[in-house]
Amino acid sequence: MQKIFIESYEAHSDAIFRYCYFKTSDRELALDLTQETFTKTWHYMSSENEIENIRAFLYRVAGNLVIDYHRKKKPTSLDILQEEGFDLATNEHENQFRTLLGEEIMAGLTKLDGIYKEILTLRFVEDLSIEEIEKITGLSQNNISVRIHRALEKLKEIMNKN
Repeated sequence: MQKIFIESYEAHSDAIFRYCYFKTSDRELALDLTQETFTKTWHYMSSENEIENIRAFLYRVAGNLVIDYHRKKKPTSLDILQEEGFDLATNEHENQFRTLLGEEIMAGLTKLDGIYKEILTLRFVEDLSIEEIEKITGLSQNNISVRIHRALEKLKEIMNKN
């Protein structure tokens, strides 16, 4: 069992590290996750559990650890954002400006052709993902992305004319 584990470490540790690094973009975290992957694998093997495909098992453990990391990652608090220079305070004039801009955009949206209006409404008003829009419209994700781009360009033209 120890020999199999050592061989699998030598054969797959670099690939598992690259996988973790690709998923996290953090070298130190990727090293930690790689180490944790092999630690969990060793515990699993030492409990007399059988592994049919060690490579697939390692990737599954590493993938689960990456998911766990992202779940545990705490969002940045508003206090930290303020310390970094973000001004979260809004005044009455800013709110009025945002309201007017929103009304202008909605007016421009009504002037768009049917499919462009529908795509932008689904994406930005209803806040649906490209995948959800694909299911609703039956268009491919690539086609939806192109139409969003074109619709935004047309909306800019409409906004600049006003």
